[in-house]
Order: sequence, then C-alpha cells, then structure tokens
Amino acid sequence: MAAISAVGAETAGPVKVEIVEAGGRYQLLRGGVPYKIKGAGMAVDHIVAFTGHGGNSIRNWTTGNEPQDIMEFLDQAQANDVTVMLCLPMQAERWGFDYDDEAAVAAQLEAFRGEVMRYRDHPALLAWIIGNELNHGYTNPRVYDAVNDVARMIRELDPYHPTTTTVAGFFDNVVADILSRAPDLDFISFQAYGMLFAFPELMEKAGFDKPFMVTEWGAIGYWEVGKTDWGAPIEATSSQKADVFMRANRNILEQFDDRLLGSYVFFWGQKQERTPTWFGLLTENGEETEAVDVMHYIWTGSWPDNRAPQVRKILLAGKDPAASVRLKTGKRARARVAVVDPDGDPLTIRWELKPESQATQVGGDFEESIVSLDGFIDDADSWTAKVTAPAPGAYRLFVYAYDGQGHAAHANIPFLVTE
Repeated sequence: MAAISAVGAETAGPVKVEIVEAGGRYQLLRGGVPYKIKGAGMAVDHIVAFTGHGGNSIRNWTTGNEPQDIMEFLDQAQANDVTVMLCLPMQAERWGFDYDDEAAVAAQLEAFRGEVMRYRDHPALLAWIIGNELNHGYTNPRVYDAVNDVARMIRELDPYHPTTTTVAGFFDNVVADILSRAPDLDFISFQAYGMLFAFPELMEKAGFDKPFMVTEWGAIGYWEVGKTDWGAPIEATSSQKADVFMRANRNILEQFDDRLLGSYVFFWGQKQERTPTWFGLLTENGEETEAVDVMHYIWTGSWPDNRAPQVRKILLAGKDPAASVRLKTGKRARARVAVVDPDGDPLTIRWELKPESQATQVGGDFEESIVSLDGFIDDADSWTAKVTAPAPGAYRLFVYAYDGQGHAAHANIPFLVTE
C-alpha cells in the first residue's frame, strides 16, 4: 500500500514510519519525509489549542479503559493533523501480573493482536508503545521477553509502524534487560523528570549510543524534590516549572539531536498526582500555565501573543514552602502571593485548602481527587488571605491567579497543624 507524506492527506491506509541513520545521526521519517515530533502526552480535549501552540504529535497510555473511544481518538487527531503514539497496556508486575504464567502471557499477546489489527491502518498512527514503565517495581525480567513477543507480532502484522516500550528513568540493568530480551523493538523510550538532567552522564557511563525517545518529561517529580519535616513534597510554582521546561529542552533534549527521535512533554491536561497541579500544563478548568508559553516558544520560535501570569512568591505566616510551616489549631495566619502578568492583564485570585495527599501510588497510577475544605479561608479572592488552622494534621494551601485570557498561575504551600 502506498504511503503518504502528510498527516491529514486523504488516504485509506497507513503512513509508513521508519528510522534511518546517516553519518551517525538518526532520524524519523514519515511517508519518506523527515518528521520532527513536537509532542505531548494528552487526550484530545485540548487538541485545537495544542496545535495552535505548534504541537503535532500526542501519546496515550492505553488502548483500553479509555473514557474516549480509541478510533474516535485517532480520527480527531487525524482531523487536526496530529499523529499518535498508541500504547498497548501491558500488565505490570506491580499490579500482580505474573510473567511466569505462560497462559496469562499468551492471552495478553492474543488480546493485543486484536488491538493491532484494529488500529494498524489508521493514518494518524505514528508508533506502538508496548507497555508503560514496566520497570516500576519489577523483579522478573521475563516481562521484556513478553514485550519482545508483542514487538515481533506487530512487525508481522504492521510493517508500517515502529515499536518501543517506555522506561521510568535510565538504569543500566533495565536497559540491559531490554536490549538482550527485546531485540525486536525498534527503539527504547525513556521517561524522566529531574533525572533527565543526568541523562548525558548516565548514557555515557552506560555506553548507550542508540536512538531513543523521551516520552514523558516535565516538572520535577514529587519523589525528587525537597520535603518538609513531616515528609510533604515541596511543589514548585507554575513559573518555576516553566523554567525547568526551558532548561530541560535547551540543556538536555537539544544536545541529543543526533539520536533523539522525539519527545513528549507531560501532561497536556490536568491530573491528580499527589496534588492537582503537579504535572499538568493546564488547570482543572483548562486554563494554560506558563509552561504552555514555554512549549509554544520551543515549538514555534516565538512567544504567544498573550502570556500566562507569573508567580513570584507564596508565603504563609511569613514563611515560604521550604520552611516547614506549623500552625496551631484554631489560630489564624496570613497567606500572601505575588504574581505579575506580562501583558498587564488584571488578575483574579482564588485560594483553596486541601488535606495533604496520603497516596502511595507510583508510575502515574490513578489517584482520587482530594476535596477542598470550606470555611477556613477568609478573603479567599484577595492577594492576602487569612487562614484558620483546621484540626491537627497535614494540609496544603493552594492559590491560583487568572488573567481572564484563558491563562493561570498557581502555587501551593504545605503546612502542619498541631494542638
């Protein structure tokens, strides 16, 4: 079947995607044409705005249990000239799956055969991801034998699209397991946040010189940041995160341009992961944060016409988030935030209070949202709010600044209440 070179061109069949090497440089070709990924992990809710910022490719995490039909997902991507890396949901050992159970492994492979047959000819499809972060908590390397079986099956059924698996971080033993047990993969994809800044040293030390993708990167992870005296992770402000995005791209990703096949920022949307703001580039209501401005600049070479507000500081009882703020039950404390808007747009403020997350999940596994507590904040729409300490326990105070142009800034500060 003839391949085409442009996303969105009318076709009844797949577009061939391949990896080529010339003079020690690796490149992704789509329809025979060099394809530079400007990617994000996301659904399709905000796809029009995403493409308006220069994005052209998205990745998901499963072909099953999605709130949206996958074929519709692919159709909407195609309608917006966007490609998709589609993830087959390999069961993880941390979820109780036993890769020594040959019958269960065979059943999983057969289920994926149906998924591949269903989506292989869609023109929006860019590549197959076989399992997401299967190395989280794994002890049985046979998981990567199973990954290879899926890769081999895909190669037989779908010669048009390459295969990969994603790895949390970069670890010599994991890479060695994949290279030895899953040779039919076309490349490995890595997912890293703070650890991304160590990739040049880690890859050089391991002698890793193969083509790869970074299929998740973004804000420093909650497992990588400083913590309060009682163990609450200290989250960066939306502006501090935007700075991390810029530095990660300039100092790390761009330095691998000879073998980095593409990257996908995480997460173009909003999700609860320890907090409702940790990884999302958008708020719960869809407002864009400063990290979106940075991605617009990275992808287009210019800043958007109207930019998000920028946080300068947040204080509670005169202390910043790193100070391990403690309050007495029933006592009142002042909370202050300083935010500027690059365009001079008038800002509105909203404070909210939540109990500290007790989640222990890893790898982005689902976390329940945390309900906000009412009745403890006076002047909740002011630059300076008054917080009454609730019952003893760990809490987190959030503040949002909105510019009325579809953008927001946010910050939060953890605090401990005692008798």
